[in-house]
Amino acid sequence: MHDLSDMALRALAERAGQHLLATQRRLAVAESCTGGWLAKCLTDIPGSSQWFERGYVTYSNAAKEQALAVSASVIETFGAVSRPTAEQMAAGALHASGAQLALAITGVAGPDGGSPAKPVGLVWLALAQRNGTCHALEQHFSGDREAVRRAAVAAALRLLLAAP
Repeated sequence: MHDLSDMALRALAERAGQHLLATQRRLAVAESCTGGWLAKCLTDIPGSSQWFERGYVTYSNAAKEQALAVSASVIETFGAVSRPTAEQMAAGALHASGAQLALAITGVAGPDGGSPAKPVGLVWLALAQRNGTCHALEQHFSGDREAVRRAAVAAALRLLLAAP
């Protein structure tokens, strides 16, 4: 999983698009550590306007609070890289966009910014659905900054593909 090619990411994005089209749902994404890479992968697919609603790149804590209504107290208590923050990012994107699904990514891509509690390579993903469910997933990736970010995008696409 550390050496995901562009072709592998494209194949995952194509499958995600087919899944969204088949289930007649639109997707919004909220990204932090991936900086828009997930949105780029999805919108690289021809016809993505049929199922991709919008993307938010909320890199700073203030952006998460302002654009996605992530609670400042959640960030203060749990940190920007945490299950509650990822869940609130996904819920905020869902609410703001009107899409049926929202996928969020927040993590520590490195090479700095890690700590013993939150090492480089820690990524939280969350998928929120209009039916009120939100599934969060903690992942740990190795490699350099690009490898962590690439693996996070792939993991987000796999999480979306697993959604009923």
